Amino acid sequence: MIENKLEKYIEEHTSNEEALLKELNRETNAKILWSRMISGHVQGKALEMISHMIKPHHILELGTFTGYSALCLVKGLSENGKLITIDINDELESFTRSFFNRSSFAEKIDYRIGNAMDIIPNLDVTFDLVFIDADKENYLNYYEMVLPKVRSGGFIVADNVLWDGKVILPKISENDIATKKIVEFNAHIQNDSRVENVIFAIRDGLMVMRKL
Repeated sequence: MIENKLEKYIEEHTSNEEALLKELNRETNAKILWSRMISGHVQGKALEMISHMIKPHHILELGTFTGYSALCLVKGLSENGKLITIDINDELESFTRSFFNRSSFAEKIDYRIGNAMDIIPNLDVTFDLVFIDADKENYLNYYEMVLPKVRSGGFIVADNVLWDGKVILPKISENDIATKKIVEFNAHIQNDSRVENVIFAIRDGLMVMRKL
């Protein structure tokens, strides 16, 4: 009960969603399967704040879903900056692209459909900020693929690193591959001397890493 009240309090004391994001949030929850995957109001604003603080020239997002997080991240881009966002689900393309096209930042968003494992190696870009929010089984693979493309002092943010609290279970089911991979990812980052890191308990957990 207290946790629910705190969540409500946090929402009430976070700057309001703009109209387009509010509509996207509503439409995603009404029409899209697995709608809980959307970043949503508070996390979206946190990502926007991070982007504004960094003022990145190039952002890479892995896992577009319906585009909420991309529309938040793109707001902090420097002049002439670009956000590349990749998703494997072509069934969501028309829905997601319709919201991108209505955004005042539409020309800054490079939305690609395909397997990120195939697309990343061909990106000849140095990124200031990377947001990982795709399939959990490949988090570590994505991290290792993007880290060389992140500038020194640049940032990587990974979503869902608390995984509904399953990361602290004393025993994880052999069949729960996603939880095992998230635990493996978190442990790898904690012991990786190439970055420094912190977990923010926002929604399902955001791991923020700075490349040294």
